[in-house]
Amino acid sequence: MRVAQSNLDLNLLIALDLLLEEGSVSGAARRMHLSEPAMSRTLGRIRRALGDPVLVRAGRAMVPTPHALSLRDEVRAVVERAQALFTPTGEVDLGALSRTFTVLAHDAFAALYGAPLLARAAAEAPGVRLRILADSHLDAPTLREGGADLEVGVIGATSPEVHVEHLFEDRILGVARPGHPLLTDGPVTPERFAAAPQLSVSRRGRLHGPIDTALAELGLSRRVSGSAPAFPAAMFMLRDSDLVGLAHGRARGLTDALGLTLFEIPLELPPLLFGLAWHPRHDADPAHAWLRGRIRELMTAPAGETRPCSGVIG
Repeated sequence: MRVAQSNLDLNLLIALDLLLEEGSVSGAARRMHLSEPAMSRTLGRIRRALGDPVLVRAGRAMVPTPHALSLRDEVRAVVERAQALFTPTGEVDLGALSRTFTVLAHDAFAALYGAPLLARAAAEAPGVRLRILADSHLDAPTLREGGADLEVGVIGATSPEVHVEHLFEDRILGVARPGHPLLTDGPVTPERFAAAPQLSVSRRGRLHGPIDTALAELGLSRRVSGSAPAFPAAMFMLRDSDLVGLAHGRARGLTDALGLTLFEIPLELPPLLFGLAWHPRHDADPAHAWLRGRIRELMTAPAGETRPCSGVIG
């Protein structure tokens, strides 16, 4: 982004960031504690500085131009870096903090921890808003490019400079409706498990995973009838069918709420490594550290631990 030096004003960056986030002059004005006419004048200055309309009307709403969209992540990163630069290390006034954090996570994270995280944020930092985005089916350097502030869950491949903090290990479990024949007609053996019709959960629509690798080592393959794009949706599908699915131990709150049964899978499976990942530009940002701390507390709380057991979990 190149702006003529005579027009350079860091306040314009903050205003541009809010305008792109809110998609409206009134919303950005409210966030900046300005009147709408004053915000409209600021938008005019931004348009002149960039040589682009930035926001254009589409019906009753305003939408960003392609050029504005191409700048959004860069603007967000610059604003965050400036906020961190002018905040004393280790200090943050949560009551006065006005910020939107974008958290990249599996949809199961939102289902399990979204409500308590939002409640904690509302109590401690009422000016903070949280956007929880589903992990993408595309492999993109989202943290490095500023598209998200934090990634939570089973962290896959990341850019070399991204920081990863390991939180805990969990295990893959089977899940099925109560009274499912797999659970009532005899012990769950690798052969019976492989023969049961199964449901995969994948935003990419993948039908193969670590389970298939473990079964292949025994000369077995499972019957995958289909896939669901989201974990909660899959749980409803399992509740109302004879399909068998997969879950992790800490998802018990969801499976219990739907009356589903978790069970041990008789295979040697790799552990699930849950953690946090973020770009090092956030290391010295006390507001980001606060968010990491709150998510860390929620995800490692003893109440969320799954007790080791064998056979059916229930």
